Amino acid sequence: MQIIRYRSSNGGAAVGLLHNGQVIGDAINRVLTTYPGGRDKSRPYDGELRNLFRMRASELRTQIEEIVQTGAAENPSANILAPIDGETEVWAAGVTYKQSEEARKEESGTPDIYAKVYTAQRPELFFKATPRRVAGPDAPIVVRSDSSWDVPEPELVLVINAYGEITGYTIGNDVSSRSIEGENPLYLPQAKVYAGCCALGPGITPAWEVSDPYNLTIRLTIERNKHVYWEGETSTRELKRGFDELVTYLFLENDFPDGVFLCTGTALVPEKQFTLQPGDVVQIRIDQLGTLRNPVVRGKGRM
Repeated sequence: MQIIRYRSSNGGAAVGLLHNGQVIGDAINRVLTTYPGGRDKSRPYDGELRNLFRMRASELRTQIEEIVQTGAAENPSANILAPIDGETEVWAAGVTYKQSEEARKEESGTPDIYAKVYTAQRPELFFKATPRRVAGPDAPIVVRSDSSWDVPEPELVLVINAYGEITGYTIGNDVSSRSIEGENPLYLPQAKVYAGCCALGPGITPAWEVSDPYNLTIRLTIERNKHVYWEGETSTRELKRGFDELVTYLFLENDFPDGVFLCTGTALVPEKQFTLQPGDVVQIRIDQLGTLRNPVVRGKGRM
């Protein structure tokens, strides 16, 4: 079962539950527009997904399980959108896998920085995207027109509510320019944050449905000219940092009234000679979370 955003019959975005291949929409919409909780009492409940992130995890679970029992299924062929709206932000953690440390050292003119990050007490956390910069399933992801070396970064993503509780998981692609970041670590925001720099989806799997998030296989496949050009797999067992640790640092001096997505880092990095090309298709599959598939375009004008 997953929480999804999808294109409704009237053309607008709606929120529903994807359960046994069918969408339950009306019941969850009533929760989104009438739920009395939440941190910001001045803001109306407008049917957006962000309202679920203003619930406590226990309250969300109660509401979702009741909807699954009582809600009517509809629209089995829904067009699924990125599971993010409102003012929900996407952040990311870096150098959380040994492979990531080695790849960042390889690309950089100052490799010692990344070795220190890997072993430091404080994790690397950085802002990644706003909802308008995020692609959903089958929507294009972008590589920068001023970059010569670009890679996908398949990641398990934590879905965190306004209270700092992990309420679910989804798949993320933290698309990156290795050429820009490698030129100077201070160029990280340009390498990471731009139009079309991130993909999320297909939906949010509630945390209580994932038995062990530290034992999930992550698979990456890159297709070029309709053939598999690169593939690999890893597991969240290889993570150096714990999720609670990452969330604690993220919330130390930040508030997220609409919740936040936190990409937990990657361990799948193609070889140095590889770079994404327009027309490539990136497919990321994570156990229990499904598959996120996106075509590649170059430059924001191609979105």
